[in-house]
Amino acid sequence: MNDFIAARSQMALSLGFHIIFSCIGMVMPFFMAVSHFLWLRTANPLYKNVTKAWSKGVAIFFATGAVSGTVLSFELGLLWPEFMKHAGSIFGMPFSLEGTAFFIEAIALGFYLYGWDRFNKWFHWFTGVVVGVSGLLSGILVVAANAWMNNPKGFDFVDGKFINIDPIKAMFNDAWFSEALHMCIAAFVATGFAVAGVHAFMILKRKNVLFHTKAFKIAAAFACAAALLQPLSGDISAKNVAKLQPSKLAAMEAVFHTEKGAPLIIGGIPNEATQQVNDAIRLPGLLSYLAYGRFDATVNGIDSLPTGERPPVAITHFSFQLMVALGMFMVLVAVLYFIILVKKRSWQKKLWLLKLFVIATPMGFLAVEAGWTVTEVGRQPWIIYGVMKTADAVTPMPGIVYSFYIFTCVYISLAFVVAFMLYRQIKMVGNLYDIPQQANIT
Repeated sequence: MNDFIAARSQMALSLGFHIIFSCIGMVMPFFMAVSHFLWLRTANPLYKNVTKAWSKGVAIFFATGAVSGTVLSFELGLLWPEFMKHAGSIFGMPFSLEGTAFFIEAIALGFYLYGWDRFNKWFHWFTGVVVGVSGLLSGILVVAANAWMNNPKGFDFVDGKFINIDPIKAMFNDAWFSEALHMCIAAFVATGFAVAGVHAFMILKRKNVLFHTKAFKIAAAFACAAALLQPLSGDISAKNVAKLQPSKLAAMEAVFHTEKGAPLIIGGIPNEATQQVNDAIRLPGLLSYLAYGRFDATVNGIDSLPTGERPPVAITHFSFQLMVALGMFMVLVAVLYFIILVKKRSWQKKLWLLKLFVIATPMGFLAVEAGWTVTEVGRQPWIIYGVMKTADAVTPMPGIVYSFYIFTCVYISLAFVVAFMLYRQIKMVGNLYDIPQQANIT
């Protein structure tokens, strides 16, 4: 492994871990706020217990997300100094605003965690809502910065220099809305199915069934509603990629040769040496229609790009196919769940339904990781699409490979610590949040 690959690997590892913490940090406060609202309206102590349990999880992921996010901010400057030298002044605004949103989130979370029985009950609930809104806004602002890398706007690039900088135009580039929409819904899907799956598992184990049933219903409702919206946001995002990054579309769909009326490829194994896709299902003209709205539209292939500007096809295509497959499975679960809620309410307690949610527990986050792989690998070899190549932005400092090994150990250790803390939190439900005597607590 050379230093360039080590730098990319370290960034990928850091992003891969941070995105899990940030997704949960963006979404869990909304679950918490809903259960808190239900407690205020019904005075059912189970909802208060669910709220308090979830608030501890929010605190855990806020802390780990803050640490991993701080590491990422340092890595941008240390690993990619040439990139930050030019790009910092252009897309620095969303990062600055994200810092403001983060501080608001931290303050609101402090009020929420320590505000029980101290604040007006509705003001206390409102602070929890602020945690969710500011966390979601933080995610949108970070995605806006990434969208700029995919669709660089707000400057003129003349003689190798970035001039006439407009940070507002850079932040609100043509890709930010579709990326932010897709990412936010993905966060709700991933977190919703993960949380619902954990509670479904505990119900199957017959542990604190009433507590976990209340929690499961809230998480499942969020997860399934978001899962049904995700294909719509995915279609918007894919059309935007077709317009702004045709090379990424070619890699996603393994289109090696420019073709009119291009088929949609399902599955298949791309062979970059022969520029063929083996063992694939092809639906004639469907890719052209999905990307451009016409069955006879021309889709540019990998062969339309210079050799040095071609993205890796295999990993991009496999990641995209995995994301879509996992997403469609969750859509089917969502459709089934809502049919049960409307038509077959007695099926809500069926073991097979709970087992479906348990199976789906990791799928949302696997889809998120696959989607970010498509976003980042599909942009290669560019760090700023069409402007600066990744190889030109990396630090000249030697020894990055050792940094990669160290950070790998740190993140693996962090993952074990977080997993242990969450496991302990779940095991303590019976002692802290589901005690029969608490029925009189309001």
